[in-house]
Amino acid sequence: MAETHIARSIPGAVRAAAERFGSREAVVDGDVRLTFAELLEHVQMLARVFAAGGVRPGDRVAINSPNTHHWVVAALGAHYAGATLVPVNTRFTGAETVDLLRRSRARALVVAGDFLGTDRLAGIHEAAGEAGLPELGTVIRIPVPGPLAPAEGVLDWPDLPGVAQRVPLTEVEARADAVSPDDVSDILFTSGTTGRSKGVQSAHRQALAVAQAWAECGEVTETDRYLVVNPFFHSFGYKAGILVSLLTGATLLPQAVFDTRSLLDLVEAERVSVLPGAPAIFQSLLPEAPGRDLSSLRLAVTGAAPVPVTLVERMRDELGFRTVLTAYGLTEAVVATMCRPGDDPETVSRTSGRATAGFEVAIAGSGEILLRGPNVMLGYLDDPGATATAIDADGWLHTGDVGALDANGNLTITDRLKDMYICGGFNVYPAEVEQALRRLDGVEDVAVVGVPDGRLGEVGKAFVVSGGQLSEDDVHAFCRERLANYKRPRSVEFVPELPRNASGKVLKRLLGKEDA
Repeated sequence: MAETHIARSIPGAVRAAAERFGSREAVVDGDVRLTFAELLEHVQMLARVFAAGGVRPGDRVAINSPNTHHWVVAALGAHYAGATLVPVNTRFTGAETVDLLRRSRARALVVAGDFLGTDRLAGIHEAAGEAGLPELGTVIRIPVPGPLAPAEGVLDWPDLPGVAQRVPLTEVEARADAVSPDDVSDILFTSGTTGRSKGVQSAHRQALAVAQAWAECGEVTETDRYLVVNPFFHSFGYKAGILVSLLTGATLLPQAVFDTRSLLDLVEAERVSVLPGAPAIFQSLLPEAPGRDLSSLRLAVTGAAPVPVTLVERMRDELGFRTVLTAYGLTEAVVATMCRPGDDPETVSRTSGRATAGFEVAIAGSGEILLRGPNVMLGYLDDPGATATAIDADGWLHTGDVGALDANGNLTITDRLKDMYICGGFNVYPAEVEQALRRLDGVEDVAVVGVPDGRLGEVGKAFVVSGGQLSEDDVHAFCRERLANYKRPRSVEFVPELPRNASGKVLKRLLGKEDA
Protein backbone atom coordinates (compact mmCIF):
# COMPACT_ATOMS: atom_id res chain seq x y z
CA MET A 1 0.00 0.00 0.00
CA ALA A 2 1.23 3.48 -0.83
CA GLU A 3 2.58 5.53 2.04
CA THR A 4 0.87 8.90 1.93
CA HIS A 5 0.76 11.86 4.24
CA ILE A 6 -2.42 13.91 4.46
CA ALA A 7 -1.86 17.51 5.44
CA ARG A 8 -4.59 19.95 6.42
CA SER A 9 -4.04 21.98 3.26
CA ILE A 10 -2.04 22.01 0.04
CA PRO A 11 0.53 24.45 1.53
CA GLY A 12 0.86 21.99 4.40
CA ALA A 13 1.43 19.18 1.90
CA VAL A 14 4.23 21.17 0.22
CA ARG A 15 5.96 21.67 3.57
CA ALA A 16 5.46 18.05 4.62
CA ALA A 17 6.91 16.79 1.33
CA ALA A 18 10.02 18.96 1.83
CA GLU A 19 10.45 17.56 5.34
CA ARG A 20 9.84 13.92 4.40
CA PHE A 21 11.53 13.70 1.02
CA GLY A 22 13.97 16.66 1.14
CA SER A 23 16.77 15.76 -1.27
CA ARG A 24 14.73 13.41 -3.46
CA GLU A 25 13.78 14.69 -6.91
CA ALA A 26 10.34 16.27 -6.97
CA VAL A 27 10.14 17.56 -10.55
CA VAL A 28 12.27 16.74 -13.58
CA ASP A 29 11.59 18.95 -16.61
CA GLY A 30 14.38 18.85 -19.18
CA ASP A 31 17.45 20.42 -17.61
CA VAL A 32 15.48 21.53 -14.56
CA ARG A 33 15.68 19.09 -11.65
CA LEU A 34 14.09 20.26 -8.39
CA THR A 35 14.27 18.37 -5.12
CA PHE A 36 11.33 18.57 -2.74
CA ALA A 37 13.31 21.00 -0.58
CA GLU A 38 14.02 23.19 -3.62
CA LEU A 39 10.41 22.95 -4.73
CA LEU A 40 9.34 24.46 -1.40
CA GLU A 41 11.76 27.36 -1.91
CA HIS A 42 10.44 28.03 -5.43
CA VAL A 43 6.84 27.84 -4.19
CA GLN A 44 7.61 30.33 -1.43
CA MET A 45 9.16 32.66 -4.02
CA LEU A 46 6.03 32.56 -6.21
CA ALA A 47 3.82 33.15 -3.18
CA ARG A 48 5.84 36.27 -2.38
CA VAL A 49 5.51 37.45 -6.01
CA PHE A 50 1.74 37.04 -5.88
CA ALA A 51 1.59 38.90 -2.58
CA ALA A 52 3.74 41.69 -4.04
CA GLY A 53 1.27 41.96 -6.91
CA GLY A 54 -1.66 42.53 -4.59
CA VAL A 55 -3.09 39.00 -4.49
CA ARG A 56 -4.88 38.55 -1.17
CA PRO A 57 -6.04 35.37 0.57
CA GLY A 58 -9.15 34.11 -1.21
CA ASP A 59 -8.31 35.85 -4.50
CA ARG A 60 -8.16 33.78 -7.68
CA VAL A 61 -4.97 33.05 -9.65
CA ALA A 62 -5.38 31.69 -13.19
CA ILE A 63 -2.79 29.59 -15.05
CA ASN A 64 -2.88 29.19 -18.83
CA SER A 65 0.22 27.20 -19.72
CA PRO A 66 1.29 23.67 -20.71
CA ASN A 67 2.78 20.99 -18.47
CA THR A 68 6.14 22.30 -17.27
CA HIS A 69 7.78 22.84 -13.89
CA HIS A 70 6.57 26.45 -14.06
CA TRP A 71 2.93 25.27 -13.80
CA VAL A 72 3.71 23.18 -10.73
CA VAL A 73 5.53 26.00 -8.97
CA ALA A 74 2.96 28.66 -9.90
CA ALA A 75 -0.03 26.55 -8.83
CA LEU A 76 1.47 25.59 -5.50
CA GLY A 77 2.70 29.17 -5.05
CA ALA A 78 -0.84 30.46 -5.50
CA HIS A 79 -2.06 28.05 -2.82
CA TYR A 80 0.81 29.05 -0.53
CA ALA A 81 -0.24 32.70 -0.84
CA GLY A 82 -3.74 31.73 0.28
CA ALA A 83 -5.25 32.12 -3.18
CA THR A 84 -7.63 29.89 -5.13
CA LEU A 85 -6.27 28.25 -8.29
CA VAL A 86 -8.12 28.61 -11.61
CA PRO A 87 -6.56 26.34 -14.28
CA VAL A 88 -7.29 27.40 -17.87
CA ASN A 89 -7.46 24.95 -20.74
CA THR A 90 -4.51 25.69 -23.04
CA ARG A 91 -6.71 24.83 -26.03
CA PHE A 92 -9.12 27.66 -25.27
CA THR A 93 -9.32 30.61 -27.60
CA GLY A 94 -8.72 34.14 -26.35
CA ALA A 95 -12.47 34.69 -26.04
CA GLU A 96 -12.97 31.53 -23.99
CA THR A 97 -10.08 32.45 -21.70
CA VAL A 98 -11.35 35.99 -21.16
CA ASP A 99 -14.74 34.58 -20.18
CA LEU A 100 -13.10 32.46 -17.46
CA LEU A 101 -10.92 35.32 -16.22
CA ARG A 102 -13.93 37.61 -15.90
CA ARG A 103 -16.22 35.09 -14.26
CA SER A 104 -13.57 33.99 -11.78
CA ARG A 105 -12.53 37.62 -11.18
CA ALA A 106 -8.92 36.52 -11.43
CA ARG A 107 -6.42 38.88 -9.78
CA ALA A 108 -3.36 37.26 -11.37
CA LEU A 109 -2.63 35.32 -14.55
CA VAL A 110 0.32 33.06 -15.30
CA VAL A 111 0.48 32.51 -19.05
CA ALA A 112 2.76 30.75 -21.54
CA GLY A 113 4.67 32.83 -24.04
CA ASP A 114 4.31 31.57 -27.60
CA PHE A 115 2.94 28.06 -27.12
CA LEU A 116 2.09 25.95 -30.20
CA GLY A 117 2.51 28.99 -32.40
CA THR A 118 -0.04 31.08 -30.53
CA ASP A 119 0.66 34.24 -28.55
CA ARG A 120 -1.89 33.58 -25.84
CA LEU A 121 -1.50 36.90 -24.07
CA ALA A 122 -2.05 38.82 -27.30
CA GLY A 123 -5.18 36.73 -27.94
CA ILE A 124 -6.47 37.53 -24.47
CA HIS A 125 -5.89 41.27 -24.90
CA GLU A 126 -7.62 41.23 -28.29
CA ALA A 127 -10.62 39.32 -26.95
CA ALA A 128 -10.90 41.55 -23.88
CA GLY A 129 -11.27 44.61 -26.12
CA GLU A 130 -11.79 48.09 -24.72
CA ALA A 131 -13.46 46.72 -21.58
CA GLY A 132 -10.21 45.02 -20.68
CA LEU A 133 -9.72 42.98 -17.51
CA PRO A 134 -9.77 45.62 -14.77
CA GLU A 135 -9.56 43.10 -11.90
CA LEU A 136 -6.44 41.46 -13.32
CA GLY A 137 -3.51 43.08 -11.52
CA THR A 138 -0.56 40.76 -12.16
CA VAL A 139 0.46 38.94 -15.34
CA ILE A 140 3.44 36.56 -15.30
CA ARG A 141 4.79 35.13 -18.56
CA ILE A 142 6.42 31.72 -18.74
CA PRO A 143 9.23 31.32 -21.32
CA VAL A 144 7.61 28.48 -23.23
CA PRO A 145 9.16 27.49 -25.57
CA GLY A 146 11.98 30.04 -25.21
CA PRO A 147 13.07 33.62 -24.40
CA LEU A 148 10.45 36.36 -24.49
CA ALA A 149 10.48 39.83 -26.00
CA PRO A 150 9.94 42.53 -23.34
CA ALA A 151 6.34 43.58 -22.78
CA GLU A 152 5.01 46.48 -20.76
CA GLY A 153 3.14 45.64 -17.57
CA VAL A 154 4.17 41.99 -17.63
CA LEU A 155 6.47 40.09 -15.28
CA ASP A 156 8.68 37.53 -16.98
CA TRP A 157 9.72 34.37 -15.14
CA PRO A 158 13.42 35.32 -14.81
CA ASP A 159 12.39 38.58 -13.07
CA LEU A 160 10.49 36.88 -10.26
CA PRO A 161 13.27 36.41 -7.66
CA GLY A 162 13.80 40.17 -7.54
CA VAL A 163 10.07 40.87 -7.21
CA ALA A 164 9.77 38.32 -4.39
CA GLN A 165 12.20 40.34 -2.28
CA ARG A 166 9.53 43.01 -1.82
CA VAL A 167 7.57 40.73 0.51
CA PRO A 168 9.10 39.11 3.61
CA LEU A 169 8.99 35.33 3.79
CA THR A 170 7.23 35.57 7.15
CA GLU A 171 4.18 37.11 5.46
CA VAL A 172 3.58 34.19 3.09
CA GLU A 173 4.40 31.68 5.83
CA ALA A 174 1.61 33.25 7.87
CA ARG A 175 -0.72 33.03 4.88
CA ALA A 176 0.13 29.35 4.38
CA ASP A 177 -0.54 28.71 8.07
CA ALA A 178 -3.96 30.32 7.75
CA VAL A 179 -5.23 28.13 4.89
CA SER A 180 -7.86 25.78 6.29
CA PRO A 181 -9.06 22.38 5.02
CA ASP A 182 -12.43 23.87 4.06
CA ASP A 183 -11.09 26.83 2.10
CA VAL A 184 -11.68 26.67 -1.67
CA SER A 185 -8.50 25.31 -3.24
CA ASP A 186 -9.46 25.47 -6.89
CA ILE A 187 -12.12 26.28 -9.45
CA LEU A 188 -12.00 24.00 -12.50
CA PHE A 189 -14.25 25.06 -15.34
CA THR A 190 -16.13 22.37 -17.20
CA SER A 191 -18.57 22.83 -20.07
CA GLY A 192 -22.25 22.46 -19.33
CA THR A 193 -25.06 21.00 -21.37
CA THR A 194 -26.71 24.43 -21.46
CA GLY A 195 -23.77 25.68 -23.48
CA ARG A 196 -22.21 27.73 -20.65
CA SER A 197 -19.20 26.50 -18.71
CA LYS A 198 -19.51 25.96 -14.96
CA GLY A 199 -16.82 26.53 -12.35
CA VAL A 200 -16.46 23.50 -10.09
CA GLN A 201 -15.28 24.49 -6.61
CA SER A 202 -13.36 22.09 -4.36
CA ALA A 203 -11.84 22.44 -0.90
CA HIS A 204 -8.26 21.70 0.11
CA ARG A 205 -9.36 18.65 2.10
CA GLN A 206 -11.16 17.28 -0.96
CA ALA A 207 -8.29 17.86 -3.39
CA LEU A 208 -5.90 16.06 -1.04
CA ALA A 209 -8.30 13.22 -0.24
CA VAL A 210 -8.91 12.27 -3.87
CA ALA A 211 -5.17 12.39 -4.52
CA GLN A 212 -4.58 10.10 -1.56
CA ALA A 213 -7.21 7.64 -2.79
CA TRP A 214 -5.70 7.59 -6.29
CA ALA A 215 -2.23 7.01 -4.85
CA GLU A 216 -3.42 4.18 -2.64
CA CYS A 217 -5.26 2.40 -5.46
CA GLY A 218 -2.16 2.67 -7.65
CA GLU A 219 0.22 1.82 -4.78
CA VAL A 220 2.34 4.85 -5.62
CA THR A 221 5.45 5.41 -3.47
CA GLU A 222 8.54 7.61 -3.33
CA THR A 223 10.37 5.12 -5.56
CA ASP A 224 8.05 5.88 -8.48
CA ARG A 225 8.86 8.21 -11.35
CA TYR A 226 5.61 9.59 -12.69
CA LEU A 227 5.34 10.92 -16.27
CA VAL A 228 2.37 13.28 -16.58
CA VAL A 229 0.94 13.58 -20.09
CA ASN A 230 -2.53 14.52 -18.82
CA PRO A 231 -2.79 18.34 -18.87
CA PHE A 232 -2.28 20.02 -15.51
CA PHE A 233 -5.34 22.19 -16.24
CA HIS A 234 -7.41 18.99 -15.94
CA SER A 235 -8.20 17.45 -12.54
CA PHE A 236 -6.41 14.26 -13.66
CA GLY A 237 -3.07 15.99 -14.26
CA TYR A 238 -3.36 18.38 -11.32
CA LYS A 239 -4.92 16.30 -8.55
CA ALA A 240 -3.98 12.78 -9.64
CA GLY A 241 -0.58 14.10 -10.75
CA ILE A 242 0.94 17.03 -8.86
CA LEU A 243 -0.84 16.36 -5.56
CA VAL A 244 -0.14 12.61 -5.70
CA SER A 245 3.55 13.43 -6.04
CA LEU A 246 3.46 15.69 -2.98
CA LEU A 247 1.74 13.04 -0.87
CA THR A 248 3.90 10.09 -1.90
CA GLY A 249 7.29 11.54 -2.82
CA ALA A 250 7.05 10.25 -6.40
CA THR A 251 9.12 12.21 -8.94
CA LEU A 252 6.99 14.17 -11.41
CA LEU A 253 8.03 14.36 -15.08
CA PRO A 254 5.73 16.70 -17.03
CA GLN A 255 5.38 16.49 -20.80
CA ALA A 256 4.26 19.76 -22.39
CA VAL A 257 3.25 18.33 -25.77
CA PHE A 258 2.49 14.67 -26.34
CA ASP A 259 4.90 13.09 -28.79
CA THR A 260 5.25 9.32 -28.98
CA ARG A 261 8.99 9.10 -29.57
CA SER A 262 9.99 11.78 -27.07
CA LEU A 263 7.74 10.13 -24.48
CA LEU A 264 9.44 6.77 -25.01
CA ASP A 265 12.84 8.46 -24.88
CA LEU A 266 11.88 9.92 -21.52
CA VAL A 267 10.68 6.56 -20.22
CA GLU A 268 14.04 5.03 -21.09
CA ALA A 269 16.25 7.88 -19.89
CA GLU A 270 14.42 8.62 -16.63
CA ARG A 271 13.23 5.09 -15.82
CA VAL A 272 9.56 6.13 -15.69
CA SER A 273 7.36 3.74 -13.72
CA VAL A 274 3.91 5.42 -13.70
CA LEU A 275 2.19 6.56 -16.89
CA PRO A 276 -1.54 7.38 -16.88
CA GLY A 277 -3.37 8.52 -19.99
CA ALA A 278 -6.31 8.09 -22.33
CA PRO A 279 -6.46 4.81 -24.31
CA ALA A 280 -5.37 6.66 -27.48
CA ILE A 281 -1.99 7.37 -25.89
CA PHE A 282 -1.24 3.70 -25.29
CA GLN A 283 -2.50 2.74 -28.73
CA SER A 284 -0.03 5.19 -30.25
CA LEU A 285 2.84 3.79 -28.16
CA LEU A 286 2.38 0.16 -29.20
CA PRO A 287 3.80 0.42 -32.75
CA GLU A 288 6.88 2.30 -31.46
CA ALA A 289 7.56 0.01 -28.48
CA PRO A 290 9.60 -2.82 -30.12
CA GLY A 291 13.29 -2.44 -29.35
CA ARG A 292 12.67 0.03 -26.52
CA ASP A 293 13.73 -0.60 -22.91
CA LEU A 294 10.42 -0.16 -21.11
CA SER A 295 11.27 -2.44 -18.21
CA SER A 296 10.78 0.36 -15.67
CA LEU A 297 7.06 0.75 -16.46
CA ARG A 298 4.89 -0.47 -13.61
CA LEU A 299 1.51 1.26 -13.55
CA ALA A 300 -0.88 2.56 -16.21
CA VAL A 301 -4.20 4.16 -15.36
CA THR A 302 -6.60 4.81 -18.20
CA GLY A 303 -10.23 5.56 -18.92
CA ALA A 304 -12.36 8.41 -20.38
CA ALA A 305 -13.05 6.18 -23.41
CA PRO A 306 -13.78 2.50 -24.08
CA VAL A 307 -10.82 0.27 -23.19
CA PRO A 308 -10.87 -3.00 -25.18
CA VAL A 309 -9.66 -6.06 -23.29
CA THR A 310 -7.12 -6.63 -26.08
CA LEU A 311 -5.61 -3.20 -25.34
CA VAL A 312 -5.27 -4.06 -21.64
CA GLU A 313 -3.53 -7.31 -22.56
CA ARG A 314 -1.21 -5.62 -25.07
CA MET A 315 -0.32 -2.91 -22.54
CA ARG A 316 0.81 -5.66 -20.21
CA ASP A 317 2.45 -7.91 -22.78
CA GLU A 318 4.02 -5.41 -25.18
CA LEU A 319 4.51 -2.24 -23.11
CA GLY A 320 5.46 -4.15 -19.99
CA PHE A 321 3.02 -2.65 -17.49
CA ARG A 322 2.65 -4.95 -14.50
CA THR A 323 -0.55 -3.18 -13.48
CA VAL A 324 -3.21 -1.63 -15.73
CA LEU A 325 -6.16 0.07 -14.04
CA THR A 326 -9.24 1.92 -15.24
CA ALA A 327 -11.08 4.59 -13.29
CA TYR A 328 -14.20 6.74 -13.45
CA GLY A 329 -14.61 10.31 -12.36
CA LEU A 330 -15.68 13.76 -13.40
CA THR A 331 -14.60 17.25 -12.47
CA GLU A 332 -17.32 17.42 -9.82
CA ALA A 333 -15.94 14.29 -8.11
CA VAL A 334 -12.44 13.80 -9.65
CA VAL A 335 -12.10 10.05 -9.00
CA ALA A 336 -15.10 8.06 -7.79
CA THR A 337 -14.29 4.48 -8.74
CA MET A 338 -11.07 2.72 -9.65
CA CYS A 339 -9.84 -0.79 -10.32
CA ARG A 340 -7.25 -2.31 -8.02
CA PRO A 341 -3.97 -4.11 -8.66
CA GLY A 342 -4.71 -7.79 -9.27
CA ASP A 343 -7.94 -7.20 -11.17
CA ASP A 344 -8.08 -9.37 -14.29
CA PRO A 345 -8.03 -7.84 -17.80
CA GLU A 346 -11.74 -8.48 -18.29
CA THR A 347 -12.64 -6.51 -15.15
CA VAL A 348 -10.26 -3.70 -16.09
CA SER A 349 -11.72 -3.52 -19.60
CA ARG A 350 -15.39 -4.03 -18.77
CA THR A 351 -15.63 -1.87 -15.65
CA SER A 352 -14.24 1.27 -14.05
CA GLY A 353 -13.62 -0.48 -10.76
CA ARG A 354 -15.05 -0.01 -7.29
CA ALA A 355 -15.84 3.01 -5.15
CA THR A 356 -12.92 4.95 -3.71
CA ALA A 357 -12.20 8.30 -2.00
CA GLY A 358 -15.11 7.79 0.39
CA PHE A 359 -17.73 7.73 -2.36
CA GLU A 360 -20.99 5.85 -2.33
CA VAL A 361 -22.17 4.78 -5.77
CA ALA A 362 -25.82 4.15 -6.58
CA ILE A 363 -27.87 3.63 -9.70
CA ALA A 364 -31.11 5.59 -9.99
CA GLY A 365 -34.26 4.12 -11.49
CA SER A 366 -33.41 5.79 -14.77
CA GLY A 367 -30.03 4.07 -14.74
CA GLU A 368 -28.20 7.30 -13.92
CA ILE A 369 -25.04 6.98 -11.83
CA LEU A 370 -25.30 8.83 -8.51
CA LEU A 371 -22.36 9.67 -6.25
CA ARG A 372 -22.33 10.77 -2.63
CA GLY A 373 -19.51 11.39 -0.20
CA PRO A 374 -17.18 13.96 1.40
CA ASN A 375 -15.40 14.67 -1.89
CA VAL A 376 -18.35 15.75 -4.01
CA MET A 377 -17.69 19.33 -5.13
CA LEU A 378 -18.66 22.25 -2.92
CA GLY A 379 -20.79 23.61 -5.75
CA TYR A 380 -20.65 25.62 -8.97
CA LEU A 381 -19.21 29.13 -8.89
CA ASP A 382 -21.97 31.76 -8.60
CA ASP A 383 -24.60 29.28 -9.78
CA PRO A 384 -26.74 27.94 -6.92
CA GLY A 385 -29.43 26.82 -9.35
CA ALA A 386 -27.08 24.55 -11.27
CA THR A 387 -25.63 23.29 -7.99
CA ALA A 388 -29.08 22.36 -6.69
CA THR A 389 -29.82 20.56 -9.94
CA ALA A 390 -26.58 18.59 -9.78
CA ILE A 391 -26.66 17.71 -6.05
CA ASP A 392 -30.03 16.71 -4.65
CA ALA A 393 -31.37 17.24 -1.12
CA ASP A 394 -29.91 13.92 0.02
CA GLY A 395 -26.41 14.84 -1.14
CA TRP A 396 -26.36 12.67 -4.27
CA LEU A 397 -24.46 14.07 -7.25
CA HIS A 398 -26.34 13.34 -10.47
CA THR A 399 -23.61 12.54 -13.00
CA GLY A 400 -25.65 12.37 -16.19
CA ASP A 401 -23.98 9.03 -16.99
CA VAL A 402 -25.82 5.73 -17.15
CA GLY A 403 -24.29 2.60 -15.68
CA ALA A 404 -24.63 -0.60 -13.70
CA LEU A 405 -22.99 -2.17 -10.65
CA ASP A 406 -22.04 -5.84 -10.56
CA ALA A 407 -22.12 -8.11 -7.50
CA ASN A 408 -18.60 -7.01 -6.52
CA GLY A 409 -19.43 -3.31 -6.72
CA ASN A 410 -17.63 -2.72 -10.02
CA LEU A 411 -19.15 0.08 -12.05
CA THR A 412 -19.78 -0.26 -15.78
CA ILE A 413 -20.54 2.88 -17.81
CA THR A 414 -23.17 1.97 -20.37
CA ASP A 415 -24.43 5.24 -21.80
CA ARG A 416 -24.89 8.96 -21.20
CA LEU A 417 -28.08 10.67 -20.24
CA LYS A 418 -26.79 13.80 -21.85
CA ASP A 419 -25.31 14.23 -25.29
CA MET A 420 -21.75 14.76 -24.07
CA TYR A 421 -19.04 12.88 -25.93
CA ILE A 422 -15.32 12.46 -25.22
CA CYS A 423 -12.73 13.61 -27.76
CA GLY A 424 -9.15 12.64 -26.96
CA GLY A 425 -9.97 12.44 -23.26
CA PHE A 426 -11.80 15.81 -23.13
CA ASN A 427 -15.51 16.17 -22.52
CA VAL A 428 -17.35 17.96 -25.32
CA TYR A 429 -20.88 19.21 -24.83
CA PRO A 430 -22.71 19.60 -28.16
CA ALA A 431 -24.94 22.35 -26.78
CA GLU A 432 -21.92 24.62 -26.39
CA VAL A 433 -20.77 23.94 -29.96
CA GLU A 434 -24.29 24.37 -31.30
CA GLN A 435 -24.67 27.66 -29.45
CA ALA A 436 -21.50 28.94 -31.10
CA LEU A 437 -22.54 27.77 -34.58
CA ARG A 438 -25.92 29.48 -34.32
CA ARG A 439 -24.03 32.79 -34.36
CA LEU A 440 -22.77 32.03 -37.88
CA ASP A 441 -24.81 33.90 -40.48
CA GLY A 442 -26.59 31.40 -42.70
CA VAL A 443 -27.05 28.69 -40.04
CA GLU A 444 -30.78 28.07 -39.79
CA ASP A 445 -30.58 25.01 -37.58
CA VAL A 446 -27.76 22.82 -36.26
CA ALA A 447 -27.13 19.68 -34.24
CA VAL A 448 -23.76 18.22 -33.20
CA VAL A 449 -23.15 14.59 -32.28
CA GLY A 450 -20.13 12.53 -31.40
CA VAL A 451 -19.10 9.90 -33.92
CA PRO A 452 -16.46 7.16 -33.52
CA ASP A 453 -12.84 7.96 -34.33
CA GLY A 454 -10.04 5.42 -34.25
CA ARG A 455 -7.51 7.78 -32.68
CA LEU A 456 -9.51 10.17 -30.48
CA GLY A 457 -12.37 7.90 -29.43
CA GLU A 458 -15.05 10.28 -30.66
CA VAL A 459 -15.08 13.49 -32.69
CA GLY A 460 -17.80 15.96 -33.45
CA LYS A 461 -19.95 15.95 -36.54
CA ALA A 462 -22.17 18.94 -37.26
CA PHE A 463 -25.47 18.58 -39.11
CA VAL A 464 -26.28 22.01 -40.49
CA VAL A 465 -29.40 23.41 -42.12
CA SER A 466 -28.33 26.43 -44.19
CA GLY A 467 -30.38 26.45 -47.39
CA GLY A 468 -27.22 26.34 -49.48
CA GLN A 469 -25.80 29.54 -48.01
CA LEU A 470 -22.67 28.00 -46.49
CA SER A 471 -19.81 25.64 -47.30
CA GLU A 472 -17.99 23.21 -45.03
CA ASP A 473 -14.98 25.53 -45.13
CA ASP A 474 -17.15 28.39 -43.83
CA VAL A 475 -18.17 26.32 -40.81
CA HIS A 476 -14.62 25.16 -40.04
CA ALA A 477 -13.21 28.69 -40.33
CA PHE A 478 -15.88 30.04 -37.98
CA CYS A 479 -15.17 27.34 -35.39
CA ARG A 480 -11.39 27.89 -35.52
CA GLU A 481 -11.92 31.45 -34.30
CA ARG A 482 -14.24 30.58 -31.44
CA LEU A 483 -13.74 27.04 -30.17
CA ALA A 484 -10.90 25.02 -28.71
CA ASN A 485 -9.56 22.39 -31.08
CA TYR A 486 -11.16 19.41 -29.35
CA LYS A 487 -14.59 21.07 -29.48
CA ARG A 488 -14.50 21.76 -33.22
CA PRO A 489 -16.55 19.42 -35.43
CA ARG A 490 -14.27 17.36 -37.64
CA SER A 491 -16.93 16.99 -40.34
CA VAL A 492 -20.00 18.87 -41.51
CA GLU A 493 -23.06 17.51 -43.26
CA PHE A 494 -25.64 19.84 -44.73
CA VAL A 495 -29.19 18.54 -44.38
CA PRO A 496 -32.56 19.99 -45.45
CA GLU A 497 -33.94 19.61 -41.92
CA LEU A 498 -33.19 17.95 -38.59
CA PRO A 499 -35.26 14.96 -37.44
CA ARG A 500 -37.44 15.91 -34.47
CA ASN A 501 -40.04 14.22 -32.31
CA ALA A 502 -43.56 15.50 -31.68
CA SER A 503 -42.35 17.88 -28.99
CA GLY A 504 -39.72 19.37 -31.28
CA LYS A 505 -36.67 17.71 -29.70
CA VAL A 506 -33.93 16.79 -32.16
CA LEU A 507 -33.57 13.01 -32.48
CA LYS A 508 -29.80 12.84 -32.38
CA ARG A 509 -29.76 9.05 -32.33
CA LEU A 510 -31.00 9.18 -35.93
CA LEU A 511 -28.27 11.60 -36.94
CA GLY A 512 -25.49 9.45 -35.53
CA LYS A 513 -26.88 6.11 -36.71
CA GLU A 514 -24.89 5.89 -39.92
CA ASP A 515 -21.67 6.72 -38.08
CA ALA A 516 -22.16 4.30 -35.20
